Amino acid sequence: MSDAAGPSNLAAAGLDPNEVAAYELIITRPSSTMPQLAKSWTRPAPLASIVAMLEARGFVTRDDGAERRYAAVDPEIALDTPLADYEGRLRRAREHVADLAHRYRSRSNVDDGATLVEVVAGQRAVMQRITQLQFGAREEICCLDKPPYLDAPGTAATDLELLQRGIACRTIYERASVEHPGGLHEVEQLIAGGQQARVLPSIPMKLYLVDRRHAVLPLQREPASVESAVIVHAPALLAALSTLFEGLWERALPMHMPAPLVQAGRRASVDEHRLITLLLSGLTDEAIARQLALGYRTVQRHIAGMMSKLGAHTRFQAGVQAALNQQD
Repeated sequence: MSDAAGPSNLAAAGLDPNEVAAYELIITRPSSTMPQLAKSWTRPAPLASIVAMLEARGFVTRDDGAERRYAAVDPEIALDTPLADYEGRLRRAREHVADLAHRYRSRSNVDDGATLVEVVAGQRAVMQRITQLQFGAREEICCLDKPPYLDAPGTAATDLELLQRGIACRTIYERASVEHPGGLHEVEQLIAGGQQARVLPSIPMKLYLVDRRHAVLPLQREPASVESAVIVHAPALLAALSTLFEGLWERALPMHMPAPLVQAGRRASVDEHRLITLLLSGLTDEAIARQLALGYRTVQRHIAGMMSKLGAHTRFQAGVQAALNQQD
């Protein structure tokens, strides 16, 4: 039973954290009396009144015996109606939002740029708007990722949460993003979480494309900072940005997470699956050495040995052949 004080996962069913805790307690201790349940109750809220509320709402039943034992109603039965009500309210809210959006965009001439393109100024405002659009995604987020970053490049937590929600995420990284300190580790986390990642030597802009309904283009006043962004709603512009992304996606090199190599019954001294990923990403030997926390000459020797062993003529060819060998 969770003692977390924050909002419960069953808030959509109308249960607050104390009610969820009491319901879980009765599920795990069926046919218990109130004194027996109270022995395991650790919250300050009065258990008896909470259980009475659950009983009145059909989540809990009580027998007619002298000891008055409590039992939980099957959650799939007890929670079905309130969740269906919540889904209905959510559907009506979305319809209302769609109506408001239609009225917003038709409040002036359809060619009015203010309704089709917005400008957001200030790093904090830009980051807030990007996060808002990301969490409003229903199907897919496509991203062109390159420095400079609005904050630290540590948006992995947000991206992982979206992946866990089932939102598809495709990202094309500029090589500089992977070379950035900590960049490879973050990309590896996201790939492991389900992100589809590809890399190009350079990309023309930063871009967030959300469900092809909205796009964010962060703007740079100076090479090292982002101070504003353009939010695009215009269908024609969104179609053009989508076409740009898909064209770059076709050209970009997929970033995979090959399984670690094992040589002569033991793991190689160098993390070869990461080395292969970096080779396929086109990073220089210096950048690979930084990412693997190894000496430059050590990396050079290891790459040369891999090329000789595989009969490869280029670093990239060695990376491809090594990745294919691991899949066999």
